[in-house]
Amino acid sequence: MSLVQLKHITRVYKSGSLAVEALRGIDLEISEGNFVSIMGASGSGKSTLMNILGCLDKPTSGNYNLAGEDVSTFDKNRLAKIRNRMLGFVFQSFHLLPRTSALENVELPLLYNDDNLSWKEIHKRAREALEIVSLGDRTDHNPNELSGGQQQRVAIARALVSKPKILLADEPTGNLDSRTTLEIVELFQRLNQDGLTIIMVTHEPEIARFSNRIITLRDGLMSSDKSIEPLNARQALKNWKDQEKIQLESEVLS
Repeated sequence: MSLVQLKHITRVYKSGSLAVEALRGIDLEISEGNFVSIMGASGSGKSTLMNILGCLDKPTSGNYNLAGEDVSTFDKNRLAKIRNRMLGFVFQSFHLLPRTSALENVELPLLYNDDNLSWKEIHKRAREALEIVSLGDRTDHNPNELSGGQQQRVAIARALVSKPKILLADEPTGNLDSRTTLEIVELFQRLNQDGLTIIMVTHEPEIARFSNRIITLRDGLMSSDKSIEPLNARQALKNWKDQEKIQLESEVLS
């Protein structure tokens, strides 16, 4: 059984007598362990689809089965529990609390779950999540003391701390430079190799090439769905560092 199954999903937004069809009948299945990129021009329905996948919005019609549950019928409270228990979110703008340490930012999702964790266990799981993203030595740093890439890693750790089934990433490299972008997609590939299902929205074809499946939307419909052999982000990062080293040596010699 698929981890994600969408059947005839539509989403219509109404403004007075005007109806805008953001999604016009999406059928989609995603198996556990996939790394999927969703692409499309502005207005194609990417954000609407991501909001439905993330249980942040409900379809106008159709069914959304997540791990065997038809979440399209759930009320707001049940959707909130599903989000906290099964989904992790990473956004382009990080959304970290500015006057709060990296550790405290990562702990936040655990304060709202139903597991009744002790503070000792919350601290432990948050530290473990920061170790996964190679920020175990930055637990006490506030966001303004971290680089953009480090802030995104904190955001990823926050998404991982609840041990979700799916990581939903909305333009996660949009605010990052080339090297940091490769570092983030290399992290995503490692997480995916460890079994985490990743669904990523991106407008950059070169970033989508690091996933193993690319879905393209156009005018609220799926225009293509292709499985690919992903590029190796670790090798791409190594190549980038090698080129940077050559460039620096050239500048020194000149």
